[in-house]
Amino acid sequence: MVSVLKTLVLLAGTLWAAGSLLAAPGVSIARPGTVNYAEGAVTVAGQTIGSRQLGQTVVAPGQVISTTDGKAEVLLTPGVLLRLSDHSSARMVSPSITDTRMELLNGQAMIEADNVQKENRIDLVDHGVDTIIEKKGIYRFTADPASVAVFDGKVKVLQNDRGTEVGKGKELALATDVKPHSFDRDQTDGLYAWSKLRSSYMAEANYASAQTVVVGGPGWYGAGWYWNPWYRTYAFLPGDGFLYSPFGFGFYSPVYFYRTGFYPYRPVFRGPVVVRPPASGFVHGGAIRPLGRGARM
Repeated sequence: MVSVLKTLVLLAGTLWAAGSLLAAPGVSIARPGTVNYAEGAVTVAGQTIGSRQLGQTVVAPGQVISTTDGKAEVLLTPGVLLRLSDHSSARMVSPSITDTRMELLNGQAMIEADNVQKENRIDLVDHGVDTIIEKKGIYRFTADPASVAVFDGKVKVLQNDRGTEVGKGKELALATDVKPHSFDRDQTDGLYAWSKLRSSYMAEANYASAQTVVVGGPGWYGAGWYWNPWYRTYAFLPGDGFLYSPFGFGFYSPVYFYRTGFYPYRPVFRGPVVVRPPASGFVHGGAIRPLGRGARM
């Protein structure tokens, strides 16, 4: 009985996908520096970012993204994001997927790294000091005074012709010779809470996108950022299996559903994700409806 039901569900999903394939929107490719989400007053190169610019605006080399009474989320490499707090700004230095660098100019930023590959060089520059993200984790940066705090993961701080490794539960004042010291990871702030909430929304978008790639058939080109218009956000899809973000949320690859044979059907599907091979590890496409709490975040 379960097998028959599963077959009917897959058939229904396939027919639905086939019927809506021609209606799928055009495909574009995201790049490091893409503004994935913003709320409140946010500008890029002095231009205000509205809801229609989300997923479309890219912080180009030399440009600055700034917040006043607002927050912003910027895509870096697949599975890695930078989030700016209120009254903060950052400059794009290098958007290369193998050499991704942003400079924190003022305020506070947090990096959520769900997937770090050895080929990625992810660097946050703060007061002239380079901090390299080495592992999956959660990292908080402040500009005044310049410091990095590692809630989870590990970074290498390059200063004074040497590298200092800072691990989980450690904080380092930058541009000094002081050694890392412990801090209370339970003492979080508004940026941490907002980042965790955003991570949970992105996990929902991932779950919807991964299933829809399976139901919709072709269109899977490996790990990358897949645009989910119904959540109005890019969803990170791992290349294989599934992983947990450092916040504890699950991110699934379509490969996981293929291998396990688990195709949970929900009638809110509208159609397939339609993509083409990404030029730089980022993918954009598709038409998906939300499985969870809705499109507005």
